[in-house]
Amino acid sequence: MTKHVHLAVYDTMSDWEVGHATAHINNDDWQRDPGRYRVVTVGESREPVRTMGGMTITPDIALDELGADGSAMLILPGADTWLSGGNTAFARKAGEFLDVGVPVAAICGATAGLAAEGLLDDRRHTSNAPEVVSAFGSKGGEHYCDLPAVTDRGLTTASGIAPVDFAREVFAALELYTPDVLESWYKLYGLGDPAGYFELEGASA
Repeated sequence: MTKHVHLAVYDTMSDWEVGHATAHINNDDWQRDPGRYRVVTVGESREPVRTMGGMTITPDIALDELGADGSAMLILPGADTWLSGGNTAFARKAGEFLDVGVPVAAICGATAGLAAEGLLDDRRHTSNAPEVVSAFGSKGGEHYCDLPAVTDRGLTTASGIAPVDFAREVFAALELYTPDVLESWYKLYGLGDPAGYFELEGASA
């Protein structure tokens, strides 16, 4: 049975921050269970949005159609709108998901929205800088980690300049690949080591 990984989409969404994650979730190559997941886009409504890269996306579903019981994960990309107090409905939805044990992954500006919702107060987390999340009300400063990406109790957070590390955490949470394949994937895409490519080809042979 195919499970849905829900990708939040909104105006000024930072396309590049989630590209590695979504492309490889939808690509069966090297996966532990090919076809297990499919990315479904979710907007605040079904009206088209325009990303920071200038692409128009028509959401598959609206946020009020999304329930945690029908989702494997909610992914929240960064966007300028987070920094102006927007997307609060998505931050609230993230809290609902975490409350029932469904993973959430947030990168860049989305971490600010989660901070404002209080979701970083008692979890290890990261962002673009500790000042970003503290400015949006995080009371969990002692839990901030100076790392590209962090996962704690179902919540993955990442810096906007670490899309590959973000994807690796997402894949691990979904158990998309075996540990050996995930290590080879990161070797290729994260470290630029061509040995990772040959290892991946060997895994698919």
